[in-house]
Amino acid sequence: MKLNMISAGRLCLISLLLIRTVAAQAQLRLPRLISDGMVLQRDKPLKVWGWATPGERITVRFKNKTVKTVTGAAGQWQLTLPSMPPGGPFTMEIAGNSKLELTNILIGDVWFCSGQSNMVHQLNIHDVTYAREIKEANYPQIRQFWIPTLTNLQAPQSDLPAGQWKAAVGEDVRPFSAVGYFFAKKLYEKYHVPIGIINASVGGTPIEAWTSEEGLKDFSDLKATIDKNKDTTYINSISRRQPATVNRPAPPVDLGVTGSTKWYDLSYAPKGWRPINVPGYWEDQGIKELNGVVWYRREIDIPASMTGKPARVFLGRIVDADELYINGKSVGKTTYMYPQRRYPVPADVLKAGKNILVVRVTNNAGKGGFVPGKPYCIFAGADTVDLKGTWQYKVGTAYRPIAGGNPAGGNPAGGSPAGGFNAQNQPAALYNAMVAPEINYAITGFCWYQGESNAGKPQEYTTLLPALIRDWRRLWKQGELPFLYVQLPGFMEYNYQPAESSWAILREAQLKALSVPNTAMAVAIDLGEWNDIHPYNKKDVGERLALAALKTAYHENLVYSGPTYQSARIDGNKIVVSFTNVGSGLIASDGDDLGEFAIAGPDKKFVWAKAKIDGNRLIVWSDEVANPHYVRYAWADNPVNPNLSNKEGLPASPFRTDQ
Repeated sequence: MKLNMISAGRLCLISLLLIRTVAAQAQLRLPRLISDGMVLQRDKPLKVWGWATPGERITVRFKNKTVKTVTGAAGQWQLTLPSMPPGGPFTMEIAGNSKLELTNILIGDVWFCSGQSNMVHQLNIHDVTYAREIKEANYPQIRQFWIPTLTNLQAPQSDLPAGQWKAAVGEDVRPFSAVGYFFAKKLYEKYHVPIGIINASVGGTPIEAWTSEEGLKDFSDLKATIDKNKDTTYINSISRRQPATVNRPAPPVDLGVTGSTKWYDLSYAPKGWRPINVPGYWEDQGIKELNGVVWYRREIDIPASMTGKPARVFLGRIVDADELYINGKSVGKTTYMYPQRRYPVPADVLKAGKNILVVRVTNNAGKGGFVPGKPYCIFAGADTVDLKGTWQYKVGTAYRPIAGGNPAGGNPAGGSPAGGFNAQNQPAALYNAMVAPEINYAITGFCWYQGESNAGKPQEYTTLLPALIRDWRRLWKQGELPFLYVQLPGFMEYNYQPAESSWAILREAQLKALSVPNTAMAVAIDLGEWNDIHPYNKKDVGERLALAALKTAYHENLVYSGPTYQSARIDGNKIVVSFTNVGSGLIASDGDDLGEFAIAGPDKKFVWAKAKIDGNRLIVWSDEVANPHYVRYAWADNPVNPNLSNKEGLPASPFRTDQ
């Protein structure tokens, strides 16, 4: 009897829990995107949707409009509010068996901003370059909805686990995409209409990860990968599988952390250290082909005025990973090469007089060390101590060369550490988790900044970018929404001879995508940095995108683009090149001779050429080529002096005629 009573009690408890669980799941619920502080799209019908009990009557009241519906068998509901003019703030009431109230709602223009790390990069990362903009930010009608990094290999998702709308006011502006912020600010200052940014972007990701399964149906290899990734048994086997380098011998022990005294410890007495210059790569300073761990050490004098207060250390960029110690304390570390090293130093770390800085640098492939051309200093208050110059180094460990790989796998362009299966790089994985939940939300258009991670196979981008554009337009079901995108800036070492370039081919693919209706491209060839895949100048990028928006979305009559290649014809020993988007006329932006033109005969052996402006055309020639057939402009990973522009100051896109 006692056992039966216990069993009955347990059954009652289980039943009660089940009832509560079902009730909780059936409660009136909205998607994360529809929340306090949201910006709704003006002048378009507005979908509002959510979940509740099957058969529940739902009423939405907004701006003296009332719309009703009934949930379906799965508990989903959706209704449409009529289009409305800009304004706010407003309140929305959603009522069923329970009631929800959303406040501080604005109506304006909403832009879906996506891509990889150069779209991710927040104002906070550029808080030195844009310190004044951050300090003065007071734009309550510019708002961002930030979507966290999410993946799903199975199917499109209906909602997000997190995310909220934030206004560009005070410290809340720091997480804004820098490109997105300057884009929005330009539009807001022009029209004084609320601007919302939905920011879905992830560093180091390829375009196919952002495209839906349906959008990739014509790409058989990618479609096969999507199908394979849906097999949870296969994915689980990957996660359980040993790394591909399982037969690789373990890397040697790092002597800097295994001895009786760590090399960063204040009690450590350095022996056998050698001089080396910072910044610089160790392979350029007498260390041959070393992948492994190299320790850097330097004594610096700190004035008393810098002590007792928080400080910051700028260590430029380091290839690949690093950890900084000051006076024996770890104050910062980074696990891959691309981020700027800007480490806060607590107020109690620095002391007047001698201080010991030690940096443990790990390099996995290529040249290791400190990237030149970046800031290296420590500062507190108004005082700064330069960290460039001679340091001491000692090798902690050298990785044994491995055929076909490196000890830690390297890094993808613009993003996260690589190695093995990475869900965020899989086709449709980011679309499923980060894009699909937003496709019901009315928007003005798209802003796209991506391509670095596809530069290894640039020809594929010629079809992948138009496929993404068609895919997103189909999914949003709002016609040919404006699609604005950034052409890749210059990056990597300068080449002073005509050469082939995968980045140039990818830029060409981006240029060709202008054939898709209602698209516009912001040229950024002049805004890159040879030593940084994340160039600092995000403001000009955002404002050039805004110019493109003024033309495509707002139908302003203005010059929104730099000169764009149209055609070329051979005229004796010269080639005459014609352009669109010449604006008020062609110029050399720096007032110097036009640079970065190359010419070739039928053998396609390019040599540098001269170019002169002839009205809205260019005449290109070289004394070395008597029978020219082809011309190229700015055809390089990072052209030295791409100075062709229009008088409005917008640069010409790189191009070639030898396709």
